[in-house]
Amino acid sequence: MTSAAARADLTAGYPAYLHCLEGADEYAAVDVAMDLLADGVPAERIMLDLVAPAQAEVGERWARNEWSVAQEHAATHISERVVAAVSSSASPRPVHGHVVVACMDGEWHGLPARLVAEVLRLRGWQVTFLGASVPAAHLVAYLQRYDAHAVALACALPMRLPYAHRMIETCRRADVPVLVGGRGFGAGGRWARRLGVAWAPDAPAAAALVADERALRRVPAADLAHLADDEYAGLLRRRAELIDSALSHLRDRFPQMADYTAVQLDSTISDLGYIVDFLAAAVYVDDGDLFTEFVDWLAMILTSRGVPAASVELTLAYFQQSLRDFPRAGRFLDAGRAVAAASPAVSRP
Repeated sequence: MTSAAARADLTAGYPAYLHCLEGADEYAAVDVAMDLLADGVPAERIMLDLVAPAQAEVGERWARNEWSVAQEHAATHISERVVAAVSSSASPRPVHGHVVVACMDGEWHGLPARLVAEVLRLRGWQVTFLGASVPAAHLVAYLQRYDAHAVALACALPMRLPYAHRMIETCRRADVPVLVGGRGFGAGGRWARRLGVAWAPDAPAAAALVADERALRRVPAADLAHLADDEYAGLLRRRAELIDSALSHLRDRFPQMADYTAVQLDSTISDLGYIVDFLAAAVYVDDGDLFTEFVDWLAMILTSRGVPAASVELTLAYFQQSLRDFPRAGRFLDAGRAVAAASPAVSRP
């Protein structure tokens, strides 16, 4: 089959596949993928041009509050089953070395990393996929027990970057080359460069990097001299205090919170934790864009669920007042307030 014919089949198959995810029809979804494989569409293209964009759409529907968490999880499970079916039908015998693929500790979005693992396997590597949220100590113990040519680490959320850096350094101490990928490292991998680690934008690029060990090891040193100001460590120490006091502040400003259910209250506490964690990550890599991009996303998520975006700006203002001795964090909070205030859905209490 020519590449043009394969693209045409994938274009035609995508709506059918998405319909299967909408209906939580696992068997039909597998049939769509296997029919494409039988028609000559390469397995790699099915994973990257069918499963991956469909999963991205699933995430967007959750973000817009069109799908529940349950629907998202059902769709993800189906896509994982499809990947397993395609992989088992098309996997060649390994002819290259051993690559370990894992998600950062605390990172629960495992499907993108699974797709990278399967593409590497299709290209002849012996691959061990360790799944979501692998503790650093357990990963290193595994690498020491099983000889690995390289380890590929995935991170979807920038707030995990400080943990990612520690995990990267732990792997390096075991003398295993490291590459990373995922949205958590920013557009163009800019935060991977700040951490001094090789970055791949997609699965084919990861395969090319894995094949070039010198490129994996030849990366600039981490650029983290700014951590000497101790702001990041200070934010970690004050995390619980900031969340608790901000919750009290919101209760004072939004009397309707008195009627919140336990679930709504837990969600609010989680959101406050995310704000502190994303702020800390921005301070860690010294990039305010990390925080403002998160604020823009959070305002959209909350307003789609009926929560006033003004609550975000008020919270950031409160944190800014509470962190007067944190100049870098203060600048990032000020920029975040501007983003929140510009949200089209902001309404003042």
